[in-house]
Amino acid sequence: MNNIHKIAGELSVQIKQVEAVVELLESGATVPFISRYRKEMTGSLDEVAVAAIRDRSQQLQDLDKRKEAILKSIKEQEKLTPELEKEINAAETMARLEDIYLPYKPKRRTKGTIAKEKGLEPLAKKVFEQIPFDLQTEAAHYIDEEKEVVTIEDALHGARDIMAEWINENAVVREALRKLFYEKGRFYAKVLTGKEQEGHKYKDYFEWDEAVKTAPSHRVLAMRRGEKEMILMLDIKPEEEDAIALLERHFVKAENDLGEQVRITIADAYKRLLKPSMETEIRILTKKKADEEAIKVFSENLRQLLLSAPLGQKNVMAVDPGFRTGCKLVCLDKQGKLLFNEAIYPHEPQRQVQKSAALILQLVSKYNIEAIAIGNGTAGRETEKFMNEIGLPKNVMVVMVNESGASIYSASDIAREEFSDYDLTVRGAVSIGRRLMDPLAELVKIDAKSIGVGQYQHDVDQNLLKSGLDDTVMSCVNAVGVEVNTASKQLLTYVSGLGPQIAQNIVDYRNENGPFKSKNELKKVPRLGDKAYEQAAGFLRIGDAANPLDSSAVHPESYNIVEQMAKDVQASVKDLMTGKELREQLDMKKYITETIGLPTLKDIMQELAKPGRDPREQFEAFSFTEGVNKISELKVGMKLPGIITNITNFGAFVDVGVHQDGLVHVSHLADKFVSNPAEVVSVQQKVQVTVLEVDESRKRISLSLKKDPFSKEAEHKPKGKFNKKKEEKTPEGDFQSKLAALKGKFG
Repeated sequence: MNNIHKIAGELSVQIKQVEAVVELLESGATVPFISRYRKEMTGSLDEVAVAAIRDRSQQLQDLDKRKEAILKSIKEQEKLTPELEKEINAAETMARLEDIYLPYKPKRRTKGTIAKEKGLEPLAKKVFEQIPFDLQTEAAHYIDEEKEVVTIEDALHGARDIMAEWINENAVVREALRKLFYEKGRFYAKVLTGKEQEGHKYKDYFEWDEAVKTAPSHRVLAMRRGEKEMILMLDIKPEEEDAIALLERHFVKAENDLGEQVRITIADAYKRLLKPSMETEIRILTKKKADEEAIKVFSENLRQLLLSAPLGQKNVMAVDPGFRTGCKLVCLDKQGKLLFNEAIYPHEPQRQVQKSAALILQLVSKYNIEAIAIGNGTAGRETEKFMNEIGLPKNVMVVMVNESGASIYSASDIAREEFSDYDLTVRGAVSIGRRLMDPLAELVKIDAKSIGVGQYQHDVDQNLLKSGLDDTVMSCVNAVGVEVNTASKQLLTYVSGLGPQIAQNIVDYRNENGPFKSKNELKKVPRLGDKAYEQAAGFLRIGDAANPLDSSAVHPESYNIVEQMAKDVQASVKDLMTGKELREQLDMKKYITETIGLPTLKDIMQELAKPGRDPREQFEAFSFTEGVNKISELKVGMKLPGIITNITNFGAFVDVGVHQDGLVHVSHLADKFVSNPAEVVSVQQKVQVTVLEVDESRKRISLSLKKDPFSKEAEHKPKGKFNKKKEEKTPEGDFQSKLAALKGKFG
């Protein structure tokens, strides 16, 4: 069975669908392009399925490359038999493949190889077969003082060293033991002596054990971090007697002194070779699973944040608040261009309240400000209160904006390139304002790891994290679409088919020649060839183009179909786009061709009805409870409005306006049992929470979303208290979640 057939079976899709996706990917097509504009070829597979095929195909290619290398190595050793070659080619996992290769893998000098050099291999073979013979007499034949085999025990010890390596290299046994470690193994965490105070944040793991199979990702990563910081000692193993029993069932064939030698060997092989090897493998496996789970959570949080509602093109005043250093204030036009910047000092110690208020009111009038964005960091709530008390026009909304990552952007090359004449505080304020206008366009400029919606992001595989986050950003950017004439280089970079260099070339061309007047003009951009144009054109928008289709998601390759539709109802394309009754006259079957089928025609009709429609929700103003600005002002039982800032496997973090997010544990997310927080809440969602506990010294706030959180049924589980017995299920969310679920079918 070739890889195409294998993938089709694993993912429950048709062979021709997999063939089409692989062929498109090999030709340079992107996941968003394939799922949006090649539905006839793929049978309307969505992004999740296309990405799953891409990733599984790459895994199998890597497996095939490793098989080739192993076959070459064994062949060079002149040890490759037809049976061995067949076994290698049949291996379905990298672990199985490496088990088969282990006896043939070039080794450093080991106890076993030293014993072989002493001529003890024949003795080891006889003992291992366990066919009765006089062990003492036979072992005496191998005494050779020149080879440092002085006694019978020296000979037997050497034979056991050889047998131990045979046991360790047995592929069948390794597979069985690996399964035992995963199915019955447990994590054992213990605090290192004298580290109790230093490692206080790991106190839940000071004396901890739980099953390998069901340990959730956040606990696996927490234990590993504690071990890395030399606070915890971590061990992974099943019950030793279970492992020994498994080995004895396989290798002990006789109840005599030969069988006893094999038993002694098994104990040594397990302790010295197999357990460390299996523990390493389980560490790698559980780390990989934990990484994938954490990245899935991170990616889904990022998706929700990137697709959060934009305010849109408004004149915005943005404030990066502060006390002693003042509040940096900027005014931006509808396109986000910086018009004015100044520092004001309305708070302690300067208390320039009247002067600050007068300037703000003057600027609101001068620049026709429609909204004021205030960063939610230090002095954020105080600045919001100040703004609401100075008599702003009623049509000017004041909005708190999550400023996570704004400081990263301020110090970045991107910010320096755009605002070389301004300091960090001005750049930060601009980022806050633009984030309110269009979160997606602004957040793509910041390293996703710095945005503050991840879980153990610095502990996971960084290449895997980057790949997952890049997938998510690209998916979001292409789902929304990009206005060519206003988009930044960073936003254009994520458009299907472009990348950093072509994105820069588009910006350069735009700066030299003025706004693009049509999508066709994009072909004049250096290095933007036919393939890049094909991949990108459908996701780009030109708002005031002569051809109204250039402002839509209709791909230029389908313009002729729309033009024929308009001709058939004796109307212009523009009339067809605005006239519902005209579109209803069309018979879709008439426009089916060899390459365009009903799926694409339906997409075209939906797009004509709402050309360039932004899939994001409408913006809604939000405000925190007045008078509650600090953690010390929180009281148990208070009900407060909040915004969800981050979601993890153990709950959701909520900003209630006190400069410290509170945690809604998974047990308090809903009145019913919740196994996956992402099923009931989303990042940037506005919620009403109840304060359960406040630990001001540790800056910990415990919150609840339950209607009656203090009832007997509403059991509260604070952060860090875990239920060992309850198995946590794998979350199922949007793009990354579904993709991970599909990957789960084949490990």
